[in-house]
Amino acid sequence: MPETILIVGASRGLGHAMATEFHDRGWNVIGTVRDTTARTSLHDLADRSNGRVTVERLDINEPGHIPPLRESLAGRELDVLFINAGTTNNDVDTPIGAVSTADFMEVMVTNALSPMRVIEALTDLVTPTGLIGVMSSGQGSITNNQTGLRELYRGSKAVLNMFMRSYAARQADTERGFVLMAPGWIRTALGGPDAPFTMAEAIPQVVDVLLARLGKPGLEYVDRFGQTVPW
Repeated sequence: MPETILIVGASRGLGHAMATEFHDRGWNVIGTVRDTTARTSLHDLADRSNGRVTVERLDINEPGHIPPLRESLAGRELDVLFINAGTTNNDVDTPIGAVSTADFMEVMVTNALSPMRVIEALTDLVTPTGLIGVMSSGQGSITNNQTGLRELYRGSKAVLNMFMRSYAARQADTERGFVLMAPGWIRTALGGPDAPFTMAEAIPQVVDVLLARLGKPGLEYVDRFGQTVPW
């Protein structure tokens, strides 16, 4: 029986690339999109997957979307639950004190609060030795912050890391693994055209690291080479 992964935020970018990679490795893939009525690359993948890729609806910033997703997945077991959804305000130089409240709320809710809401709601669908992960960033490392740029985005990922650490502490009596993935600077809509690595180069490495974490309890903050990122 093929293993199953749920990727939250799989319509494009890194999430879609991960969905494709897991599919190509023989996994069953459940991917979420914000609007199931709009055609996405994930729908194209589903059409050619012989039933191994399914599309579900979830806007992670809409708490009302979570119960219907939970109901739709009832009875299914997830070997991996991975939250990819995230955003940025694309403002490199603005110090945190000059960030608007609206921008702060959007980035913090999307990158830190909403992923944890989804994880808390779907935890029991993950197998006892499964893996729960989120797409973090090397910019969430407090130790490595030597420039102060992208302060809002950095802060949101540092908060996500802390929330996952708290969550993993509450799950310390389980055999599940937990991972904060820092994939590096990759050419996506969020990463921009100047990023040094393509998704084709980076995503197979990301998937390799996730698969290596299966069956290993505890939380790790790692890059796509499996190296520990300092907190």
